[in-house]
Amino acid sequence: MNSQNDNHGQGLVPAWELETVGRLHGSRKSRNEARRRASFWRWPTPSLLAAIGVLLITGWALFVPPYIGMADNGDYYRILYPNGLYFHLPDYDSRYFGYFVRTYGIYQYFNENSMMVFSSQSLFIHAALFLNKLFYSREIFDLRFQSALLTLLYTGGIYLLVEGLTWKMQRKRALLIAAIAVFLFADTAYTAYFQSFFGESVVLIALLYVTASWLLLCRGRFHDYTMLAIFLVTGLLLTTSKQQNAPVGVLLAVFGVSLYFLRSGKGYRWIVSASLALLFASGVGTYVLIPQEFVHINQYHAMTRGVLLGSSNPEATLRTFGIDEQYAILKESIYYEQYSTVDVDSPLLEQEFYNKYGFGSVLRFYVTHPDRLNNLLNAAAKQAFSIRPAAMGNYELSAGKPFGEQTSFFSLYSQIKKGAAPKTFGFIVLWTVVTVGLQLPGFIRAWQKRDRRAIQRLVLIVTLILIGMSGIVVSIIGAGDADLSKHEFLFTLAFDVVTFITIADIIGRRLVRPDSRAPKKPAPTVQTGGSPA
Repeated sequence: MNSQNDNHGQGLVPAWELETVGRLHGSRKSRNEARRRASFWRWPTPSLLAAIGVLLITGWALFVPPYIGMADNGDYYRILYPNGLYFHLPDYDSRYFGYFVRTYGIYQYFNENSMMVFSSQSLFIHAALFLNKLFYSREIFDLRFQSALLTLLYTGGIYLLVEGLTWKMQRKRALLIAAIAVFLFADTAYTAYFQSFFGESVVLIALLYVTASWLLLCRGRFHDYTMLAIFLVTGLLLTTSKQQNAPVGVLLAVFGVSLYFLRSGKGYRWIVSASLALLFASGVGTYVLIPQEFVHINQYHAMTRGVLLGSSNPEATLRTFGIDEQYAILKESIYYEQYSTVDVDSPLLEQEFYNKYGFGSVLRFYVTHPDRLNNLLNAAAKQAFSIRPAAMGNYELSAGKPFGEQTSFFSLYSQIKKGAAPKTFGFIVLWTVVTVGLQLPGFIRAWQKRDRRAIQRLVLIVTLILIGMSGIVVSIIGAGDADLSKHEFLFTLAFDVVTFITIADIIGRRLVRPDSRAPKKPAPTVQTGGSPA
């Protein structure tokens, strides 16, 4: 439904935009000039400006020397080898954590490496490989082809997200929201992931599209089936991008049931039902397909870096799981220690240690020991607001930067967030309560008016918060405090997206669909042709 105040749409031209016409009514040249000025003011839209801003800043960071990327923390091999790539630099090992490596070798013959991790990230690597072979080399892979592909997809996600928040909003407010979007999401702490083999790059893009498509469904902007297709595809990509994202598919399926009631048509509801079933199945499948090797790694850390971490009597703690007390010596150890007290892959440990507990029993332990859970939640909160791990450098060795040096280019937001955010789980709870509370008035009004689309707003916010929380819970229960700063990326991203939506609502002063309320005083218009009646 268009209104006369719609600065984005094609409604009547407000009088202030055509004031020249009022003074020089008889001059066709003046009228045409006024129309051109009015059209220029309405275009480009704030969402397009936000996308362009993010594209320019990201392009400068990733494609203008010195190139910015992410150093390898030792995890690249898991996704690299199965996708036909290998480390071709002889001194690669000396660059772990410190320097970003831009080029890799491409297997020319049979690749004996099987898929170690099932991940949707492989789709993007193969697409980048195709472009690399087509335009550059069949022997050397330049990571910039992947980052270019991801940057373009990211730019589209920014456009849709801002469009979903600013459509039919007063232009000055919409422009402010667009500027905030650039400030938050063009931050190099986020975009540096595009120049890496970390799955966080896919998580970043997919969550933006999931959020944007849901918002646009709320607003009735664009075609519902198109937005539903984007929601499904990116939801699947998000769920299957990382093993720890298995709960995301389940959450999207459960809370996405609200989309079923958005329209009453049988065809629409059948498509929604099938989509939600696929999302649920992807969550279950992602969990089931976790390789046994990684199950042991996470399980080991869940006990040694989680359950036993804050225990003053580790022997008694182990007895609650039926584990021999002698394994108390493993307290605070990590799976990758070069000289460990026990072979972490031995059949003995499999029988007497790993087989004694799992995710469920660890969860029950924390439920019955809330003090231990609270300690771990606070430990998680200390790193929950760091977008990039502190130990990984952003520059190539050839850039001449110190080992582990991180870029400060367009990273003000990530620095403020890391330094200023309270480092307690209580703050996260408070943020959740305030955020949901700010959405409640709009939800209540929408419920009273039976506005199915506007009701979706609060459902989306709650879903995003739970998705973020799942990143924390799965991390600490599944692997203790091991590598928390990287495992909590999903939370820190969800935090930013939800906060951005909340700020946009406050700026727009509307917590329900703007187009659901008729303007009180339509802007006066002037007739641009003929004689006045």
